[in-house]
This record gives sequence, structure tokens and C-alpha cells, in this order.
Amino acid sequence: MDFGVVFQLDPPARRVVELAVRAEAAGFSHVWSFDSHLLWQEPYVVYSQILANTARVTVGPMVTNPGTRDATVTASALATLNEMYGNRTVCGIGRGDSARRTLGLPPMNLTDLRESVEVIRELGNGREAVYRGVNLRLPWVTDSRLEVWVAAYGPRALRLTGEVADGFILQLADPDIAAWMIKAVRQAARDAGRDPAAVKFCVAAPAYVGDDLAHQREQTRWFGGMVGNHIADIVARYGDSGAVPPDLTDYIRGRQGYDYAEHGRAGNRHVDFVPDEIVDRFCVLGPAPAHIDKLRRLQELGVDQFALYLQHDDMEHTLAAYGDTVIPAVA
Repeated sequence: MDFGVVFQLDPPARRVVELAVRAEAAGFSHVWSFDSHLLWQEPYVVYSQILANTARVTVGPMVTNPGTRDATVTASALATLNEMYGNRTVCGIGRGDSARRTLGLPPMNLTDLRESVEVIRELGNGREAVYRGVNLRLPWVTDSRLEVWVAAYGPRALRLTGEVADGFILQLADPDIAAWMIKAVRQAARDAGRDPAAVKFCVAAPAYVGDDLAHQREQTRWFGGMVGNHIADIVARYGDSGAVPPDLTDYIRGRQGYDYAEHGRAGNRHVDFVPDEIVDRFCVLGPAPAHIDKLRRLQELGVDQFALYLQHDDMEHTLAAYGDTVIPAVA
């Protein structure tokens, strides 16, 4: 299993670069970031500095979207970083949550998402792509290598992922739900004539190493609210029809709205509807042995990477604990 770390790009940007350097030293293979330009700083500028100050880590958005970033621009930016730093980028993409909603716009539709996955991958690998009916190519791209991983929850998005994506990003760490989602993606890949083993699986969730579970829950409860935004869209479309596991739809019934000014932040005041049970299931909390046990369960399901969201008040200690104890036990 590989390990990634996911940052919000709050200023100062130099702080994120320093933490990325620490993550590489601790054994992390990937450094991801949110991509929401009104809430946080510009990721591609920060990626360049992370790559310049490290030797091995792969960087990319978790996740971008085809609405606020044109697919051709995304492909060009990542291919440029690959040329400069030696094929150390990956593109995580979804329909768009905070990046779109803070503009007063809905998430993108799956038709646009599918087209963008294919365009970004083809252009980013130096091949020709058809975009909006036009044949396009980046003529200066020679040996860039770029994978595109899709973040998904709903049945149609999971099917799209299995059909066209290089990887699947599941933003929660519950093994039972992960098993359900992974099975759906693998079946979609099989139905499309692909090798299901060719799709990589990344589970992304907050991780906090320590003994004070009550404090850890309060620092990571925001994550259940963030996941709830996506699940609310699925419920609005499908109702309680079993389109996703009931454990996902049941807990959001007390959801009263969401303030994106506090999106992804510890102490978010709009996530009281998220019960402790969901925090424990979705996140990876407790002392290091508890992390090892849960990650091994995910590994047995076929998860290739665990990417930990590092948005809480003990970042350095959690990074160090993973480097010293968790990664050596699981990787």
C-alpha cells in the first residue's frame, strides 16, 4: 500500500511545502491538495515548489473538476510539471463541490466529466484527443506520463470510473462501504471489457494519531459534513432506493445545510448532524495500532493507497507517527 497526504492550501504556502518535504522523508509517496480557488491558494503554483523541494513524491489535485478548470489547461499544466520534474503528477478529478458551489454553480454533469477524463489523459500522455468535436494535441509533449483518477460515490459515477478511469478515489475509510464501492467499480470495468485489476484504488480520509478519541472526533467531524454534501446530491436524485449503502444515506437525514466558508475545517459549526459512529467509521483515529489494523483491512480489499487528510491541530505528530510506525507496518 502506498501512502499519500492531502492538504488544504491555506497560506503561507511555504508551510505546505515544508510539510510535503516532511511527508516525503516519512515515506509518503503522494502529496495531494484541495482545488477550490476561492477558498484556498492556487495548487499548481504550490505543486511546482513541492516538486522542486522533493525528489520522489507525486503531486496532484484531490480533486479538480471540468468546470472551473478546462480539461486542456489541466492537461497542459500537469504535462509541464512532468517535463520539469520527471513524471511526478497525477490528476484526481470529480464533478466539483466547493469549487463550483462557491461560484453559485452546481456540480458538473457526468458527460462532461467523462470527456474531461479522456481528454486530460490523452493530451497529458502526448496523444491526440477529440474535445468538443475538435482534434487536439499538445505538440511539445514527448514523454509525459499522466494517470487520471476519479472521485465518486453514486452509481453512475462509479460506473464511469470503472469504464474510463485509471484510479478510483473514495473519500471515506469505512471498510464495509469501501468493499461495496470497489465491487461496483470492478464490475463496471469488467462490463466495459477492461481488466478490473488495472484500476487503482485510493481511500482518502482524515487520520489523527493519539489517545484522546473525543478530541480527535471534534477535529475530524468536518469530514462527515463534506461527504454529506455529495450524498445529499445522490439522495436528491435517487431517494432511498439503495443507490448507495444505507449507512451513507441514513446519517444525513439531520443535515440542515452547509456553509462553505468552513468547508473542510476543524471546528466546523455546521456538522452537528454527524454522529460519533460516522466519524469513527469514515476516519482513521486512535493510537497507531488502531490505524494499522484498519489500514490492513482496507489493504485486504485491494486498496492501493491510503491518502490522509491532514487538517487538524497535530499535523507534525501524525506525520511522524505514520513515518515511524504505521507506514513500516503496512506498506
